[in-house]
Amino acid sequence: MTKSESNVDRLYEALRRMAADFAFKPDARINESALATQLDASRTPIREALNRLVAEGFLTFRSGRGFFCRSLSPELVMDLYEARVAVEVEAARLAALRGDEREIAILMQDLEDIAPDYTARADTETLLSMDEWFHTRLCALSGNGELARMLDNLNDRIRYLRLIDLRRLQALGPQGQTMVSAHQRILDAVARHDAEGAMAEMRAHIERRREGATQAVRDAYAQLYVPEL
Repeated sequence: MTKSESNVDRLYEALRRMAADFAFKPDARINESALATQLDASRTPIREALNRLVAEGFLTFRSGRGFFCRSLSPELVMDLYEARVAVEVEAARLAALRGDEREIAILMQDLEDIAPDYTARADTETLLSMDEWFHTRLCALSGNGELARMLDNLNDRIRYLRLIDLRRLQALGPQGQTMVSAHQRILDAVARHDAEGAMAEMRAHIERRREGATQAVRDAYAQLYVPEL
């Protein structure tokens, strides 16, 4: 890897995290000069990294106007959740059909091991990290690398809203054990090689969380635009 390629990768990772966390406000134009100063880089590698993020759906490009942060709307969030359902339901089906028995057993034990920590007492970052860990591991059981890459992209694009939704759920009462139970039901179906059952459990699990997406968008706007006192 050349020094130039390494620099672009460094900038890409930094900008991807900023975009995922909405360090840029939704639909706001991105100031390339300011970014170059902030990240101590020239505009050429900055622009190359921004173009990669456009291709991945984190940013948009408008001819003659430049780069903009992606929108944050209930409609877009629904699109992302529908895409996540499509990817993860298919991954569950394939995992049930061709998942390695030993890897399934390892994941079942790992899930049992983390269950005591998967409670409302945990902070939201930890809860979300454990949830993504399970879904990533299950997707890997499908043996389909493209599904895994798509899930990674979707996770990053909805992570900010999922954190907000988790905080809301924690305020309503304990939720952690319910989520572990849902994961166990999905994995039990995979272990039985019950493709239809694994698909149904995964679909129900994701769609349950999709119901709170509209409220999460409203909460996100309040968090992004209402200044802290």
